[in-house]
Amino acid sequence: MLSSEALDELMICRLDSARRSVEPCTIVIFGASGDLTSRKLIPALYDLHQQKLLPSDYRIIGFARSAKADDVWRKELLAAFEKLPRSRRVEPGAWKEFASKVHYCRGDIDDGDSFQKLKTLVAGFGAGPLSHNLLFYLAISPSRFGQAVAQLCQAGLLCRDDPHGWQRVVVEKPFGHDLASARGLNHELTRHAHEDQIFRIDHYLGKETVQNLLTFRFSNALFEPLWSRNSVDHVQITVSESLGVGRRGGYYEEAGALRDMVQNHILQVMSLVTMEPPVSLEAEPIRDEKVKLIESIRAIPPEQVSRMVVRGQYAAGAVNGAAQAAYRHEPLVRPDSNVETYVALKLHVDNWRWSGVPFYVRTGKCLPLSASEVRVQFRPTPNVLFAARCGPRLDANSVTIRLQPNEGITMRINGKVPGASMQIRPVRMHFSYDAEFGAYTPEAYERLLLDAMAGDATLFLRRDEVEAAWTLVDSIRAGWDGVPMGEREFYPAGTWGPKSSEDLLARSGHAWREPQPLQRTNPAPDRAP
Repeated sequence: MLSSEALDELMICRLDSARRSVEPCTIVIFGASGDLTSRKLIPALYDLHQQKLLPSDYRIIGFARSAKADDVWRKELLAAFEKLPRSRRVEPGAWKEFASKVHYCRGDIDDGDSFQKLKTLVAGFGAGPLSHNLLFYLAISPSRFGQAVAQLCQAGLLCRDDPHGWQRVVVEKPFGHDLASARGLNHELTRHAHEDQIFRIDHYLGKETVQNLLTFRFSNALFEPLWSRNSVDHVQITVSESLGVGRRGGYYEEAGALRDMVQNHILQVMSLVTMEPPVSLEAEPIRDEKVKLIESIRAIPPEQVSRMVVRGQYAAGAVNGAAQAAYRHEPLVRPDSNVETYVALKLHVDNWRWSGVPFYVRTGKCLPLSASEVRVQFRPTPNVLFAARCGPRLDANSVTIRLQPNEGITMRINGKVPGASMQIRPVRMHFSYDAEFGAYTPEAYERLLLDAMAGDATLFLRRDEVEAAWTLVDSIRAGWDGVPMGEREFYPAGTWGPKSSEDLLARSGHAWREPQPLQRTNPAPDRAP
């Protein structure tokens, strides 16, 4: 009989063997001089190289308008890498080997000759897979996506059907700013490539703890039978940020919290928490279930937005002892801006599993701490025995999945305090990723880049998924259209949002459970009683 450790190893091997192999390929990064390339993409590719997870042969090409030689760009990338936190150290030998495969191509997306120059550079890698297996990463403004894809197609670098290899396009969010623009962008992209060649990336889905939601739900018999309206009272999803908009005021004026966070990150997390079991762990069955879930979220008509949605904007205050200016005083922000930096919603999922269960989601800037977590609150026990005797001291059970930071899972149960009296208080059982698996957690872009090279679209968004999310968000924005922010919608920086967000839950007898700065030992108690 196999030991439990051997069984664990066998399961890991089986899951790993299901992953697709990564063939030799060339990765072309458009927007090579941008912040995303130097801070995220190149470090992620270097880490994959160091772990020997990249294909046996590969090339990386940076495409941007500035004129520079390969060696100059390599030195710039190394200098940027060395400014990252010390946990991301560069090993000189590994970097030298990695940098030898990094090249630079000067070009402009509006210039067809630039793409011919890129084609010549790719062809110089030989007639094998390096010139046919091509991954194009569009780290550029979404307004340029269509032009870039059209130029790639015209230059013969992007083909719908290439008998000698494959070509894929990775696009960064935002995928439009409303349903109409998202549909227009999708139409532009699919004019030149098949849907299965388009990889819409949401870095949130690359986080280990987000991926673990499916494992937690569908591999544990302890929880799956409880994961429905029969046992769950309500669910809270919080994505809080302690920072303000900083230098992103111009972007935030166009986006706001609803578009920036709810339409993509939060709805993605909600779909993984609540979707039905897929028929397999392949990409399409998982994405099918996510789409079904998002389409099952009850629409909020504009006339009901004031009751089901709370928006807010941070005023001057202090976060962690540091003074914080009001949003309207941030650079590139209009002095009379009505853009929301906080949003809370009460959502319902109209399907058999979740009928009648409210889902409270919120996100905001300049809140007391940065944390992302899902709290599943179970129904209280019947009002007999301990519930009758202990009253509010007997808290309902819950499972909290901390996505970041201090990733882990906490179960909240009731326990008797030692002593002669029958005193009961909530206690926690906590699982920490660091304690169990070690401190290293792969960067989200490592997993997503590797999956894109392998052609595994599981963690990427499909066209209908994006459009379903925008359908929900557009209706809410229509309810805000032309309505100025009121006094109760402003909140001091360093607090948990406007007072009206508490009313949103209080009407149903619920209260927000604030995320805590979890410790790896002896976590602090919840704020809510």
